[in-house]
Amino acid sequence: MSDADAYLDFAANRRTIYNLTNESTISDAKLEEIVKKTLLVTPSAFNTQSARIIVLLGEQHKKLWDIVRAALAPHVAGNPEQAAATEAKVNSFQAAYASILFFEDPSTYDPIMSFVAYADKFEAWREQGSGMHQLVLWTAMEAAGLGVHVQHYNPLIDDEVKKTWSIDANWKLTAQMVIGKPAGEKPAPKEKKPLEGRYRVIA
Repeated sequence: MSDADAYLDFAANRRTIYNLTNESTISDAKLEEIVKKTLLVTPSAFNTQSARIIVLLGEQHKKLWDIVRAALAPHVAGNPEQAAATEAKVNSFQAAYASILFFEDPSTYDPIMSFVAYADKFEAWREQGSGMHQLVLWTAMEAAGLGVHVQHYNPLIDDEVKKTWSIDANWKLTAQMVIGKPAGEKPAPKEKKPLEGRYRVIA
């Protein structure tokens, strides 16, 4: 099997896995190494390197989901069924091993602000860059035997997250990745649309 095939197999096996335990298949040092490498190998527009990643372990991971729980409480108040479902969901996220926060730092684009023809594209490029970092790390987590799901409680939790961990006010939270050792059966492959009409080769 070629390296390309092996990489694509890991990408193909990647799934959203919600049933996670508070165990890890790798050491915290290895997790840190993978996160660092993700930041080093993932491309960004004009090499701005705007991605920022924070890993929350142990009690800090649990604290994140306390923040989410508190932020959601006013939105489900008065609806006991929805409140119970929300509590169960947040509890399951909190029961996983760790959370990884993805941010974008817009200030890295300051040196290219003179490129006015592209200025209206900067935000989209940062979003695309964040998505690439998430996918690279998610695929690496799959290769390491970890289960992953990605949440987006931003901007609801942004201010409290920045306050709690003294994060630069300029950074923009884009996603929260939850990781842990998978429990139970892996979700079945997603149905894929036929390739016809989705690509062309022009020679």
